[in-house]
Amino acid sequence: MDKDVLEAGVIYHFYNRGNNHENIFIEERNYDYFLKLIKKYVVPISEVYAYCLLKNHFHIALRIKEKEEIPTQYQEKIHLPFSNLFNTYTKSVNKAYQRTGSLFQEHPKRNRVENEDYLRQLIV
Repeated sequence: MDKDVLEAGVIYHFYNRGNNHENIFIEERNYDYFLKLIKKYVVPISEVYAYCLLKNHFHIALRIKEKEEIPTQYQEKIHLPFSNLFNTYTKSVNKAYQRTGSLFQEHPKRNRVENEDYLRQLIV
């Protein structure tokens, strides 16, 4: 199934896991760094409602801001901050732990959150 194009004003559930079910957060500092990158790359274009970071996978519930609230350079490329987040994190982990290749199983998955029940379940 093809991923939806990211749209302004829409709530999404982003998630992914480590390649071969490997851990993507090896030490406590990795969680902090990932959150720092979310703040740097994702917060300018979205409102983060909730997140769950587990050793080998993560979940993020967020709403993409309205188009006029998104920095001009990302208005037509809403996906770019997410790409920057995951590429930066992967490069950092690879360098810190002398590893190569993909950290994540595949491109992050995302689902549109189209009803309150799904949003409530996601946040709880």
